[in-house]
Amino acid sequence: MSNPPPDKPLNELLSTSLVDIYVGPDSTHWVLHEKLLCHHSPFFASKFYTKSKPTASSKSFGLPDDDDLPFELFVGWLYSRALRYPEEEKDIGPLLDLYFLSEKFEIQKLGDDIVETVRAFYHNNESYPGLRRVQYVYANTEEDNPMREMMVGSVARYLTLADAIPVHWERALKKNGQLAVDIIRSIQEWHLEGRSVPDARDASMDRGRDKNAVGFSNVEHNVEEGSSLTDIKEETEDEAEQKPKVNGNS
Repeated sequence: MSNPPPDKPLNELLSTSLVDIYVGPDSTHWVLHEKLLCHHSPFFASKFYTKSKPTASSKSFGLPDDDDLPFELFVGWLYSRALRYPEEEKDIGPLLDLYFLSEKFEIQKLGDDIVETVRAFYHNNESYPGLRRVQYVYANTEEDNPMREMMVGSVARYLTLADAIPVHWERALKKNGQLAVDIIRSIQEWHLEGRSVPDARDASMDRGRDKNAVGFSNVEHNVEEGSSLTDIKEETEDEAEQKPKVNGNS
């Protein structure tokens, strides 16, 4: 994604020239200010402008594969430079779709705003991104993506502080090696002091293991029976946020 353009007052970007954008399979029609749209989006600038012709050569463009709601949210941001704060976890889904649009349209400022809004929602609600949210982001982003890193960093904290690994996360980590690697990378970025991490090699220390535990599989078995994380269960289609009981402060 290219660097964001220098800020300009809105009045300087509301030119008389307009463009027609058709969105979705029903070709929902949007009439937008050409200069405003192309100032913020290199994607649209490349569609409407050429080096030999610095004004729009065509006044219309179609986005048949995109959905109406994310584009409506995009238009709202375009004219207000603000996002509506999500009231519920279900509001995160449209924001993620808007985030993917920001990447397509090459608008770094919009993407940064969405990452901050999603981060603030989970932090303010003392909750964490659910597995389905994380999988959705992984399916639609590349490595080193800011939204992906924010979410995997949150999950790393959630799993580290939890009493045990919930069954659905354990299954997902076994299937998705990249997610497991990214969680380890995220923990490494905490730069923990060695003395604060139990040392399994030192027989003279309490190494942090439950003395009554048979092994790692016993921990997973406890989760499956609901003995460790009573607030966690298998996610349904509508369940994406997690508010686990942890052994530390959220």
